[in-house]
Amino acid sequence: MQSRNKILDDMSQLMTNAMGVAQGARTEAETAMKSLLDRWLADRDFVTREEFDAVRAMAQKAREENAALEARIAALEADKAD
Repeated sequence: MQSRNKILDDMSQLMTNAMGVAQGARTEAETAMKSLLDRWLADRDFVTREEFDAVRAMAQKAREENAALEARIAALEADKAD
């Protein structure tokens, strides 16, 4: 009975070690894929969400300024026509 317990203990230890190795390989693969994706995105010159939001806010402000200027021009032209 003792030898059977030893075999089961050895098998259990082997499986535990295999799971540790598999977890390490998974972590390493995730890190490699993230690095590859980051490099690919950097090569494509994609903008970040923060950059996109900043440009969007600038465009909105420019649209509002254009609308205000158009209204001002229309008022000036109406005064000139009178």
